[in-house]
Amino acid sequence: MDVRRPNPEDIDGLLAFFARIPAAERTFFKEEVLEREDVEAWGTGPGRRALACDGGDVVGYVAVVPLRGWSDHVGEIRLVVDPARRGQGLGRTLARWALVQAIECGLQKLYVEVVADQEGAVGMFTALGFQAEGLLRDHVRDRDGQLRDLVLLAHPIADHWSAMAGAGIEDALS
Repeated sequence: MDVRRPNPEDIDGLLAFFARIPAAERTFFKEEVLEREDVEAWGTGPGRRALACDGGDVVGYVAVVPLRGWSDHVGEIRLVVDPARRGQGLGRTLARWALVQAIECGLQKLYVEVVADQEGAVGMFTALGFQAEGLLRDHVRDRDGQLRDLVLLAHPIADHWSAMAGAGIEDALS
């Protein structure tokens, strides 16, 4: 398994990867992941992105997208794992990559939005130090028109990084 930043030659693989994600799950994405020109624009957009590749196949994707204006110290994680690869630790690997990138970008806080009934994702992020900061009831609508709750989980990077640096173990993240 190789986790690396995408390059222009990865566009077809990324589009194929996102096409394998069930349409019901793509409903909750903030980006148009099946539109070639949108995916191509990621290379020049803000933030950092990575792919998890197994051989020639993209099997995971993560982005750290910094916010702007008065929240420019905060970043958002967007993470997707191929349905056939879930439950194998790949999401955790990508989330850890995102934490390292957030530190390198000087972000002080990282958050992720998760549909409340995605218990595996909530558990994974919680195990990595994310804490629930909010529950937005009936905040998203799925493909069937059903309203779903959204959980906001946040990681206080600045607090955790300070503690690690003080203990002399900051290199453990690399």
